[in-house]
Amino acid sequence: MKKILVTASALALMAGSAMADPLRVGIAAEPYPPFSSPDSSGQWVGWEIDIIHAVCAAAEVDCEITPTAWDGIIPALVSGRIDVIMASMTITADRLQTIDFSNPYYNTPVVVVAQKDMGMAATPEGLAGHVLGVQVSTIFQDYAQHYFEGETEIRTYQTQDEANQDLASGRIDATLADSLAMDPFLASDAGSCCVSLGPVAMDEAILGRGIGAGVRKGDTATLEAINRGIAAILENGTYDEITSRYFATSIYGG
Repeated sequence: MKKILVTASALALMAGSAMADPLRVGIAAEPYPPFSSPDSSGQWVGWEIDIIHAVCAAAEVDCEITPTAWDGIIPALVSGRIDVIMASMTITADRLQTIDFSNPYYNTPVVVVAQKDMGMAATPEGLAGHVLGVQVSTIFQDYAQHYFEGETEIRTYQTQDEANQDLASGRIDATLADSLAMDPFLASDAGSCCVSLGPVAMDEAILGRGIGAGVRKGDTATLEAINRGIAAILENGTYDEITSRYFATSIYGG
């Protein structure tokens, strides 16, 4: 883990000037448990929400959670409606053409979850002739269209929950998603229909190099603040403490 060397006086100046207003941290408006979802009172909760609060506290900046439609979240950042994206967004070369990213703050495998006893595998050959559901505007859609489209029917959904519902009801045969996001589904009654077929073959050009916070091109003050916060919670144990509330193993992967 690389440490950012900044003097205390420089940090204070940065926090007091460039960060005078709260950072509007964009999360996906669509629930994505266990990372972020609204509770019964409408408050957003989850691992990523806790991490956002911890990163902002460690960086000594005020932050404001700002739910934003996933398919418009990058335009919202570029146009200035939000200042940061922390919404399980993968760092990819394509996205780096439009926005900058912080250092990764988690990294987990991409898996195929499928109906039991259908003889499928997490390969183009293993999914041939089947129906695969993916969330729209994600690396999962990009991967599915690159590797599976043609022999496999690809169906897109606005949320992963919608894909999971169709998987549980038998309207699709499989879905492609983040392994940790699928764990609660597989542990549920609805998920008893299905099994993880394991990770797909890695393609960093599509699947990226982990999850980072997105910031506007050239916004070095925000980028440095977020990186400072990430480094601090990794070093002081806050990251591991938060992660232990949600997951049985580390998801940092750094």
